[in-house]
Amino acid sequence: MHHATKIDVTLPDGRRFQADLVGDDPDTDLAVVRINGPNLVAAPLGDSQKIRVGQLAIAIGNPYGFQYTVTSGVVSALGRSLRSMSGRLIDNIIQTDAALNPGNSGGPLVTSQGDVIGVNTAMILAAQGICFAIAMNTAKFVAGKLIKEGKIRRSYIGVGGQNVKLHRRLVRFYHLAVESGILVVSIEENSPAQRAGLIEGDVIVGFGGQPTAGIDDLHKVLTEEKVGVRTPLTILRRSEKLVLDIIPEETKSREDE
Repeated sequence: MHHATKIDVTLPDGRRFQADLVGDDPDTDLAVVRINGPNLVAAPLGDSQKIRVGQLAIAIGNPYGFQYTVTSGVVSALGRSLRSMSGRLIDNIIQTDAALNPGNSGGPLVTSQGDVIGVNTAMILAAQGICFAIAMNTAKFVAGKLIKEGKIRRSYIGVGGQNVKLHRRLVRFYHLAVESGILVVSIEENSPAQRAGLIEGDVIVGFGGQPTAGIDDLHKVLTEEKVGVRTPLTILRRSEKLVLDIIPEETKSREDE
């Protein structure tokens, strides 16, 4: 959907419409499109917090071009995490064994009552019966933001890093809440990290009072609320523990890169 120059929508009754992209969010693999037409029927949106492991799940989509294919299974697990194409983790993923194939992405995952509880997004090609859907509550939040602002605002600090284990002596000496951190391997020019005085070789172990055991922990706390807010960044520089003040900026959109 990202960078699409033309979007066509086909309804179950055969009607076709040209759609406008309201906004998309690669970090959650979701987008909102708009069509204008008479007698449009909306699917009821359910509450993904109320679903339980073992309940019936029905996936609808167009796998390999076979329109309106329906498969059924059960909710296998809740609260999974799945990495998006952008590299960020998507939390609160629904795992199901309702068969998904290429072409199912973007289709609804519904209950036996017809309530949409998720948006189908991925499957593991080498496995059987392991498929995933974005939880409806996440989709509602993202869709609301996209409709209002056209994008999801997140913050960034401008570092490239890798997860590393910390020496036990440092963990004990500084009473750290984590046993691993983020080794800074690169810093973007004119980024918040550079202005804060971060240097290559530093190890990030905390952000805004929250321990960061790895890159995924840092992504979770780099939210919209942190844009422009001076925030303490806890690091280890060689054997010294330091706290730097950093002001995250809004993540650049891909059009700006």
